[in-house]
Amino acid sequence: MSSVAAGYLPILIFLGIALTLSFGFVVVPMLVSRLTGAHAPNPQKLQEYECGFPAFEDARAQFDVRFYLVAILFIIFDLEAAFLFPWAVTLDFTRLSGWVAMMIFLAELGLGLAYAWKKGALEWE
Repeated sequence: MSSVAAGYLPILIFLGIALTLSFGFVVVPMLVSRLTGAHAPNPQKLQEYECGFPAFEDARAQFDVRFYLVAILFIIFDLEAAFLFPWAVTLDFTRLSGWVAMMIFLAELGLGLAYAWKKGALEWE
């Protein structure tokens, strides 16, 4: 075997294992359910499922803006937590400049929270 072909051998082995596992986890359960009779469609099983109750409106209905505001606030504060851990770990190396940068970042987030709170984004009716 040439050295170029030998370099691709681990990639081919990895692809073979990936295909085998994906076949095993996707296709095999579907085949087993068809063969054992677990696949028994009926109208109730084929209905849409949304939050435990049947759909009652058009799928293109508008959502309240508060859903999006809560999602955006969650992402912002989730990112804050994701940035705080590496900052805390590297504080020995960054010293005062790292501390000041993080305090500016936290102040900006605090201002954003105060603004959202003042606008009523956290109020729910």
